[in-house]
Amino acid sequence: MASSSFLFINFFLSLIFLSTQTLSSHYTQLFYPGFNGSIDITLKESAEIEGNGVLRLTSRNYRNIIGQAFYSSPILFKNSSSDGDGRAFSFSTCFVFCIIPEYEGGHGFTFAIVPSKDLKGISQRFLGLFNESNFYGKFSNHIFAVEFDTIFDVGIKDIDNDHVGTDLNSLISNVSVHAAYFDELGKVHNLSLQSGKPIKVWIDYDSDEITLHVTISPFNSKPRKPILSYRVNLSSVFYEEMYIGFTASTGILSRSSHYILGWSFAINGEARDLDISSLPSPKKKKTGEKISLPVYVSITTASVFVISVFALGFYLLRRYKKSEEIEQWELQLGPHRYSYRELKKATRNFSEKELLGYGGSGKVYRGILPISKTQIAVKRICHDSKQGLREFMTEIATIGMLRHRNLVQLLGWCRRERDLLLVYEFMENGSLDNYLFDDPRTILNWEQRFKVIKGVASALLYLHEGYKQVVIHRDVKASNVLLDGELNGKLGDFGLAKVYEHGSAPDTTRVVGTLGYLAPELPRTGKSTTSSDVYAFGALMLEVACGRRPVEMKALPEEMTLVDWVWDKYREGQVLSVVDSKIQGVYDEVEVTMVLKLGVMCSNNEPEQRPSMRQVVRCLDGEIGVADEWKAPGGGSNGGAVGEFLGSFTSTSISGESSC
Repeated sequence: MASSSFLFINFFLSLIFLSTQTLSSHYTQLFYPGFNGSIDITLKESAEIEGNGVLRLTSRNYRNIIGQAFYSSPILFKNSSSDGDGRAFSFSTCFVFCIIPEYEGGHGFTFAIVPSKDLKGISQRFLGLFNESNFYGKFSNHIFAVEFDTIFDVGIKDIDNDHVGTDLNSLISNVSVHAAYFDELGKVHNLSLQSGKPIKVWIDYDSDEITLHVTISPFNSKPRKPILSYRVNLSSVFYEEMYIGFTASTGILSRSSHYILGWSFAINGEARDLDISSLPSPKKKKTGEKISLPVYVSITTASVFVISVFALGFYLLRRYKKSEEIEQWELQLGPHRYSYRELKKATRNFSEKELLGYGGSGKVYRGILPISKTQIAVKRICHDSKQGLREFMTEIATIGMLRHRNLVQLLGWCRRERDLLLVYEFMENGSLDNYLFDDPRTILNWEQRFKVIKGVASALLYLHEGYKQVVIHRDVKASNVLLDGELNGKLGDFGLAKVYEHGSAPDTTRVVGTLGYLAPELPRTGKSTTSSDVYAFGALMLEVACGRRPVEMKALPEEMTLVDWVWDKYREGQVLSVVDSKIQGVYDEVEVTMVLKLGVMCSNNEPEQRPSMRQVVRCLDGEIGVADEWKAPGGGSNGGAVGEFLGSFTSTSISGESSC
């Protein structure tokens, strides 16, 4: 009997030992009141731990645009073997962050729970967490994040440029709120995420209530009410083991330094509290300190040497005719100015072998930056008028701040005498025009074409409504739509763009653009508007669907103008006969018909009869439907017909809206 008892006790203790060994391999409590000596934090890209223990994800240095920091070991988030339904555990985290912007700042950071700490192909545009192929949302991502976003991007349905959101497998937030906190009386106080001051965050997930709470405050004490509460079951998002940490990204022209000052985390319990006053702070320049005599002498000597070198250098630069002088007005453009030598080397002395094509006002070359080995596109523009160059550069200063996933991003610039060099992100697949007309080996299917149409529409909506000013592109056409490696369409070439304030009217009086895309009112008024951009986009939609240019001079008279030809075929009941034959009949008839209808509607002769880009985007997204009957695109007696067409939109949205 005693022997049996002894064996049972041994067996019981063995089970306890094995269970303890299993659990001990998964850390469930973390506490970092600063990160000095934190060898269990894996740093990626530009992230680093500064000497005082602050975790810096990105900095205002233009090379440090992405940063990631993850706890090195995986965390056990659910246990299928013991919990039959595989339910995710409750968890809690507390951290203090600080964002210090330069210029307008961007883009933000996330607290992320991911299946691997080695994320592939990440992009600065997607908070250092997603890439071009997965940011729209895939169940296979298995990514959960709380984002602290400081860029307003219409393309991913941001609510503003200072918000907190929850992201499940996608950068499009499931729910988001403006950054704020509740005081003791329940009053809401707005917060600026980029204030440069410490902000404390509490994220709590209750697996029993399947509810996520996010609370933020500039003070130590936790507000009684969270700013964001969201009922969500994370069990389907999490694997049994996941990695936790932070990701961030910043722009090139608009930059920010993202810091994590302290962090705690717990599974099935409350994370330990952090005292803001005891945490390290981002380094600042010290002022007012007494300087010893040796240091004073050293500084004086160095200053004299620097001044001498500067004076000599200034003399040589003035003497050298091809110097790259920087005038006062150029300082408004931001700091990222490439050297002429750097771009000359990148393009192999602007070799004809690197020539990609001709833009509206210059040649475009492929290049590879010597240090980072990043592929770029360099547009070389020659100006005869110094005043014209100055106005153009001032315009670039504004356009360089645009941020949208369907706009070709301006990376920087260089000026050398009267030459202007613009540096853009490199687009691997060239122009849409080439895919439609020039290269028979490259044929886009309908799904790819429809994605391009939706992408360009989203970019135009951002230009017209989503930016702090109104931007009219004035040259929307197939050759200015470029395709990246995933065949995403991006609108480029802003050489003719105009910028003005919301609520005011543009003052342009010069007619610019391309035949076939020019709105008919432009020669009469000389004023480009958002509606004239809509007209050009209508021509582009028909061009993509039909595989025909807006105007074909060699075609039969009745087929010369694309919009009239489409209209005639509709009246004959043969509208689908206009679809590009290269697609070989493989397309979604509903989508094609919708695109043809929208193209005709946008191409109306009367500006007031055209829809806005917001209405167009809603149609393309399926939020609202298009009437079965559609009218002539021409003006005159038919002008009001398209107005009736606009009014006859039927809503399919949940909100129950009945028209655009």
